[in-house]
Amino acid sequence: MRCKLTENTQAVMLALALVLSATGCSTAVTRMDAGEVKDLSGAWNDTDSQQVSEEMIRDVLSRTWLGEFTRAQKRQPAVIVGEVANLSHEHINVNTFVADMERALINSDKVQFVASSRERLEIRDERKDQDLHASEVTRKPMGQEKGADFMLKGTINTIIDASGKTQLRFYQVDLTLISMADNRKVWVGQKKIKKLVERSNLRF
Repeated sequence: MRCKLTENTQAVMLALALVLSATGCSTAVTRMDAGEVKDLSGAWNDTDSQQVSEEMIRDVLSRTWLGEFTRAQKRQPAVIVGEVANLSHEHINVNTFVADMERALINSDKVQFVASSRERLEIRDERKDQDLHASEVTRKPMGQEKGADFMLKGTINTIIDASGKTQLRFYQVDLTLISMADNRKVWVGQKKIKKLVERSNLRF
């Protein structure tokens, strides 16, 4: 009888372990609106990227360099985004930040936008292929590219101040717009973000 009770107990415990194991491995997914702000770790996120890019592009397009160039050249300036260096302590997807700036520039309808150096290489390879395989009517000739008048480049820096379970994250984004004709810096912009992070198991 004692042996039978032990076997029953083992069976119950095994069943309970399987249930707990299945519950522990479950994953809950909640869909969110892409524009909803949700800070989980306090690190740089998609909201920071969008807000900083939009604010800084609004600022650069409101300055005098744009009107001066348009009046002198009788056309919109062509802008290209150069390197944005991540000098922070954490991994930041700079490509996403650059894409956010490109979108804000293009959608402003105030400037023309030139493809990046990486994109231009791909397009040039396509033109070479067209020289061999495309018809004369649809073939695009070499040497007709639009040159940029200004390059936008910058850096992302961070300062971390921590005490116990509290951490203060400070982000600083610096952007500079440079004239391709004479290397003049026609605009310098700066955006700062400060986040206070408090959690019970904060690790650095």
